[in-house]
Amino acid sequence: MFIGGGIELYETIFFEIVGGYIILFLVVRLLGKSQISQISPFDFISALVLGELVGNAIYDKETGFGIVVFAIVIWGILIYITEFLTQKSRRLRYLLEGRASIIIHKGKLEWKQMKRNHLDIDQLQQLLRDKGVFSLQEVEFAILENNGSISVLRKTEADQPTLKDLKIDGEKRVFPYTIVSDGVVLNQNLQAAGLDEEWLYQELKQKGVYSPGDISYAEYAPGKELFIQKY
Repeated sequence: MFIGGGIELYETIFFEIVGGYIILFLVVRLLGKSQISQISPFDFISALVLGELVGNAIYDKETGFGIVVFAIVIWGILIYITEFLTQKSRRLRYLLEGRASIIIHKGKLEWKQMKRNHLDIDQLQQLLRDKGVFSLQEVEFAILENNGSISVLRKTEADQPTLKDLKIDGEKRVFPYTIVSDGVVLNQNLQAAGLDEEWLYQELKQKGVYSPGDISYAEYAPGKELFIQKY
């Protein structure tokens, strides 16, 4: 696409890319590390806009590089003012950055908060696994942060000294299987655990539950009791 443009075109693109890189680097440095380490929805939009401005300078012949630099500087100033205001006003902070949401409260799933944040069980399990938690039974509190990460406070019984510290041999670890998710029986996981639906219905009946549709989440670990969470 650039072959017929001659050396001048290549030089123009080179200087625009280098110039755009330097301008964006300076803007990010001035705005602080929060633009990188804690990306809120507003920060994400800012990054997209800044990238689009540089892209226009490179590929749009009608947009001069000076105009793009001016636009980047103005946009950077607006972001700086916004960050300054959010530091001074809690209301603006909540409006632009959002609030952290308690997803698990005292071991119970908060479905209203999960729906408000468009978070399903599978996504929650993935976030918990990133924190080294493979079972919802271990969680006392879980908070969904503004940047999409999750903070976890384990239950007391799940946060004890290691067996190595106590110098005792522990039981072999077992992997928990998600048996019911959002009221649906996951037959593949049920079979992988060596179980069938007859066993599941018997276990649910003992717990006073007669339909998987009444359960938001059910988990089974070999050798342990079936764990369920109702809606």
